[in-house]
Amino acid sequence: MIRPCMTLRSPWDNEVRAPSPLADLSGGRLEIDWDVQHVRFLNDIRPAYDLTYDDVFMVPSRSAVGSRQGVDLSSPDGTGTTIPLVVANMTAIAGRRMAETVARRGGLVVVPQDIPIDVVTDVISWVKSRHHVLDTPIVLAPHQTVADALALLPKRAHNAGVVVDGDHRPVGVVTDQDLTGVDRFTQLELVMSRDLLLLDADIDPREAFHTLDAANRRYAPAVDKDGRLAGILTRKGALRATLYTPATDAGGRLRVAAAVGINGDVAGKAKQLLDAGVDTLVIDTAHGHQESMISAVRLVRGLDPQVPVAAGNIVSAEGVRDLVGAGADIIKVGVGPGAMCTTRMMTGVGRPQFSAVLECAAEARTYGKHVWADGGVRHPRDVAMALAAGASNVMIGSWFAGTYESPGDLQQDANGRLYKESFGMASARAVRNRTSEESSYDRARKALFEEGISTSRMFLDPVRPGVEDLIDSIIAGVRSSCTYAGAGSLEEFAEKAVVGVQSAAGYAEGKPLHASWS
Repeated sequence: MIRPCMTLRSPWDNEVRAPSPLADLSGGRLEIDWDVQHVRFLNDIRPAYDLTYDDVFMVPSRSAVGSRQGVDLSSPDGTGTTIPLVVANMTAIAGRRMAETVARRGGLVVVPQDIPIDVVTDVISWVKSRHHVLDTPIVLAPHQTVADALALLPKRAHNAGVVVDGDHRPVGVVTDQDLTGVDRFTQLELVMSRDLLLLDADIDPREAFHTLDAANRRYAPAVDKDGRLAGILTRKGALRATLYTPATDAGGRLRVAAAVGINGDVAGKAKQLLDAGVDTLVIDTAHGHQESMISAVRLVRGLDPQVPVAAGNIVSAEGVRDLVGAGADIIKVGVGPGAMCTTRMMTGVGRPQFSAVLECAAEARTYGKHVWADGGVRHPRDVAMALAAGASNVMIGSWFAGTYESPGDLQQDANGRLYKESFGMASARAVRNRTSEESSYDRARKALFEEGISTSRMFLDPVRPGVEDLIDSIIAGVRSSCTYAGAGSLEEFAEKAVVGVQSAAGYAEGKPLHASWS
């Protein structure tokens, strides 16, 4: 709680600071100074209650932005993202395939904290060795069976396996259509297609698109100068390579982030991640405004990391001040809005996400820092509203769980719908995984107090089954939002967006109808 005094003294140093520009101390009651918010409210309204993304809408403004593609969506927070999307550090979502694919399109994936450090190190190295244009292929040998191929094909959205010889040269390709109605023990050399179109690994994406289009091919293997398989490229992949800019480090390698918790040897694990080449370090716990988090941030800052340090989660300006003061560059905002999170229903703790981001972003801005809006986005409009509220990046979790690139195995329900299992990181299932080295008693004791869903079916959208399909939809919406606001960049968007408050009926009115209303 902010106390009614004239100055605020930082608990981590002797610096005396002026009151926060958000704090108007009237009789001990905190009131928001709406004038410091970058976002403008329609008709200068002052909302009397906190708002979710559903509660707000954006009003179009006079715009000189002529093209959606002319909008610069790169983040100013130092993470190097060229689109404002960060995949949350959830075990069921943030794996190496997700990290590779999202970084290639300009976003960032945070590897979860409960993954063994040697595995995380391997993932970081693997992601950084991936090609900027070509997708990593599913590689099979001619003697492998149809069953082998069927187990691997759902791991990639391109849904094709490349069969190679002993010298790693392509000799055929297989898709699920080639494997339908075939005995599972059949060797691939008997069913694979040998009619190959091979691309040069260094081909220009525009040329690759025209080549594939002219040949009426959806995909083709790409080979290096020695004819060895270098990757695979689809028509959509070639097109996307002309529309997106990969998130790369100073050495031109794809970026990846990783998380640490606030218990145990925080500094030791953080140093291992930094030594492995992680590009952003995320210090993560459900309740980020606590002494253990502040101590953890200080320990990590003491390592003098040359990468951004993100910490959270919090939902108040006071939480921002404490974590920034401890050394955080980016603050994760959000308690309870996630689809897998039961915190608000279990504890009553949390805050409507739009207002939380709005307040925290304004406070962070006074220190030259940034916030990530973590959770609560279910439509492209929600991402746009989070950015309008001042977020530098938007974290997405469950929305991306139901994609080919998430780590889980693809499953099928009784009606033939494809899905993957997801679970919250405070659920009994996640706690069980995270405490595997503790005694069975301690593990059972902790599992009693879960604040998350342990299993949920996240169905693949038949129209957008891959994470890139979802990214296309989100980024198209965000780009259009920027043009409606007359903004050429994310920073301009937060300054120029005009936001109004709507009723539930107003929100419902904006939803499309997929069938006649008569």
